[in-house]
Amino acid sequence: MPQYLVAVYNTPETRSRPKAEMAQIFADVGAVNEKAMADGIFVFAGGLHEQSASTTIHLIDGKPELSDGPYAETKEYMGGFWIIDVPDLDRALEWARVAAVACRESLEVRPFMTVPPEGI
Repeated sequence: MPQYLVAVYNTPETRSRPKAEMAQIFADVGAVNEKAMADGIFVFAGGLHEQSASTTIHLIDGKPELSDGPYAETKEYMGGFWIIDVPDLDRALEWARVAAVACRESLEVRPFMTVPPEGI
């Protein structure tokens, strides 16, 4: 079956939610994870630290150069993700709708490329 990345996008306001609300979000996301595992579609999931914890590697004149912080300064940033294994995009979107409600954030669903990518 195809695998899909379901990326959770946070904003600066995300982590300033009240502790009780965050605790409920974590509980709801945990329930979604358990359901995904029970349904056999769960591959991997994880939450990410804020953008300030990132390191970017730029290729400059063919040489990798490191810099602290994100590649691009944006209001939204990836805060976590799931990798799911489902039959098709419709099923991925169905599952992502449930996940969006649980984490109370916007999500992006994107299929992994086949190897070699189609069209190459």
